[in-house]
Amino acid sequence: MLGEQRQHPFDASSASAWPQRPGPRSPAEVREEVRFALEEARRSRHRDVVGDDVVGDALLVASELTTNAMLHGGGVTGFEVSLDDGDVRLSVSDRSQELPTPKQHVDERGFMRAGGHGWPIVCRLARDITISELGTGGKRITAVLPLVRQ
Repeated sequence: MLGEQRQHPFDASSASAWPQRPGPRSPAEVREEVRFALEEARRSRHRDVVGDDVVGDALLVASELTTNAMLHGGGVTGFEVSLDDGDVRLSVSDRSQELPTPKQHVDERGFMRAGGHGWPIVCRLARDITISELGTGGKRITAVLPLVRQ
């Protein structure tokens, strides 16, 4: 088991507990955290397990979850990436208790609308998704992706 885990708080109330290392604040910073964790997995005994397709999927899911938290969830309050022998788990917390919902992609004239594609992408790429209500308010969405694409 790899056991690699990285966690970052975001909200101001926990900032004093982590003054030396603020957590990622943007999709780009979250992607860097995911990339780092997966590169560590590649350097370990799982070198041939974590392919470029898995890295791409994990980066896309992390980016979409973070973007959705910023646009629809009142901001990111936490992020975590963890790996075990077969999966990568990506968790993003936000301030909203509203559940994600798919949006209508076609307007009344039959034209594709911009936006609204992130949640379906996450649902398509993740093997499992858990949405947890947080005791301090808000929610955490955890997406589990296999380290080996089947």
